[in-house]
Amino acid sequence: MQKFTLDPKEVMRRYRVIAVVGASKNPEKEANTVPAYLQEHGYTIIPVNPTADNILGVKAYPSLDEIPVQVAKTVDVVDVFRPSDEFPQVAKQVAEMKKRTGRPLVFWGQLGLENEEAKKILSEAKVDYVMDKCMRVEHRFMGPA
Repeated sequence: MQKFTLDPKEVMRRYRVIAVVGASKNPEKEANTVPAYLQEHGYTIIPVNPTADNILGVKAYPSLDEIPVQVAKTVDVVDVFRPSDEFPQVAKQVAEMKKRTGRPLVFWGQLGLENEEAKKILSEAKVDYVMDKCMRVEHRFMGPA
């Protein structure tokens, strides 16, 4: 099965609000440095981590389900920094979030992460996805619009 239903660079150009599942407080982890990079480049980050109150100066939520509706309605992309075997569980939360709010528009699995079951769940929920790609890398190499 393909790795994405939308061109990753198009996602980076078009969408600006990113919920980051598995965002980390640890500045040595990619789950911290990638969202920090995105934030520095004008993207709005909504951290999702059950063990943090605040990441990168932004209120963190324990799960996608616990993001308040008014905030969830702004989410364009759910960027996932969790192991591939957790993707189906996150994909189900994304599908529920879409039912509740009409969003998100895209599920993004970071570089090296991909899951066929999650792709099936997302396809059935009509949520586009990108897997096995890094948002920071895609942003750096997308070039002019």
